[in-house]
Amino acid sequence: MNDSSSPPVATGGEEHVLGADGKFHVTDEPVDLSIYGWEDWISFALFWLLAFVVFYQVFTRYALNDPAGWTEEIARYMLVTVVFIGASMSVRKNNHIQVDVFYRFMPPPLARACSTAVDLVRSAFLGYAAWLTWLLIDKIGQQRMAIVDLPMVLVFGPMMFGFTLMFWRSLQVGVRHWRSGYSVLERPEVALEGGEK
Repeated sequence: MNDSSSPPVATGGEEHVLGADGKFHVTDEPVDLSIYGWEDWISFALFWLLAFVVFYQVFTRYALNDPAGWTEEIARYMLVTVVFIGASMSVRKNNHIQVDVFYRFMPPPLARACSTAVDLVRSAFLGYAAWLTWLLIDKIGQQRMAIVDLPMVLVFGPMMFGFTLMFWRSLQVGVRHWRSGYSVLERPEVALEGGEK
């Protein structure tokens, strides 16, 4: 008599999904939510709010044949918010587009210097962008949106928050690279091993 809780049968070093009893014996890995930062959850919630607004827009346009005019503008501004706050997630994980082929041909000291320069320039750019967004809010933040009578600070505020968060995360990434003595540009295999988080 076969035991239904028997482990998968392995033949020739390979694991089979079907057990001796002909049933599936698969267990999922435990879900690890600790890999997500708090900005990931904000982006996730805003994305689904954006999806609801777009669904409402499609529903009113095609099902009711009476489109809600405010949805176009709100969806556009919510997409901007999702992009800028969500970009901080990529800065934290250090997985923006990069060209690392040159680092394979550089001597290690030059590669280290270039990698450090990338960290410094990235942080400086994001800090400056946050400052420019602050100046923009100061100048036109109280102007009203075109269709919805709300201040534009509701659009530029999340942009500044996103830039500030990207700046902060880029400083953290730079410090992490400085302490470890290398970055993913110098050792791309680290990203494949899951070391760059």
